[in-house]
Amino acid sequence: MSTPLMWGTPQPERADAARNRQLLLATARELLAEAGSDALTMDRLAERSGLGKGTVFRRFGSRAGIFQAVLDDNERTLQQEILTGPPPLGPGAPPVDRLIAYGSARIRFLAQNHEIARAAIDGRKQGGPRRPPLSEIHIRILLREIELPRADIDLLAGQLTFALEGPLLNQPFQSPGPNSPAPTKRFEAGWRYLVERVCSDAGAPPAPDDA
Repeated sequence: MSTPLMWGTPQPERADAARNRQLLLATARELLAEAGSDALTMDRLAERSGLGKGTVFRRFGSRAGIFQAVLDDNERTLQQEILTGPPPLGPGAPPVDRLIAYGSARIRFLAQNHEIARAAIDGRKQGGPRRPPLSEIHIRILLREIELPRADIDLLAGQLTFALEGPLLNQPFQSPGPNSPAPTKRFEAGWRYLVERVCSDAGAPPAPDDA
């Protein structure tokens, strides 16, 4: 199966395995560009790449794993900007500003990779592998830095992750009308509003224990 991409230093990989991974990812992108997500199957990927179907299966585990691997590879630039890029997306800005900036960057990324992300989610619903919730982890870290004493941070991180990604991925991504704002701008404005309201009691005293 495909090794999940984690923020930070990637795990070492044998030279032949790395070559096969790059070949498969490049071939997957060719198939997507030619005919969309329906054209990307295990059999077609093996045939087009010249590698055995067993190699494809061991690398990705399932058709959903192919889409997730392409999505992970596309996400490397965003991850690097979060880790070492300039603020507010990268380190150095107040955590609320970083949380807002992360949401905006994530929305734009998912809009640009909408078909791939949707295919990965649909495949997981059919029993494919679930990737580590990296977005949720990053949101949880920022929430802990904000210090919200009245909030259940673990629960809130999951709720915000779905609020950020769920509406965008669970509906068709339609083009705006001539007098409508771009869809990403609407999502970004909604995310900013939500974060500012959720974080408005930062530094407040803890809620009293229930009697």
